[in-house]
Amino acid sequence: MVNAIEKEVGAIFVPVKDVEKARDWYRELLGVMEEGEIQFGHIYVIPGTNVVLDSKIFDRRSQGTAPLFHFNTKDIRRAYEECRAAGVEVTSEVENGHWFTFKDPDENVLMVCQC
Repeated sequence: MVNAIEKEVGAIFVPVKDVEKARDWYRELLGVMEEGEIQFGHIYVIPGTNVVLDSKIFDRRSQGTAPLFHFNTKDIRRAYEECRAAGVEVTSEVENGHWFTFKDPDENVLMVCQC
């Protein structure tokens, strides 16, 4: 069985068309004072939440290739190998040294991330 995946949700992904407009809208809605940084040109993590606004996945959401959320791990390589050994449908390699995606039995795309 897979033990390297922690029993906590790390982030909820929200697909957005324009990450800057979405950042500003959510900051105002939630009263977030910190501006924060847009990472990699398409990702904004709302400070104080586990909500990730991502403009890169906007079109992919309808295709079922964007993760709904991620589970945390302290050891991404171990989590990856345990998932593969358990017969989980892993849909990516370990990317950028800290995350990979997989599907649940209902074809929902999920992610494991070493943060």
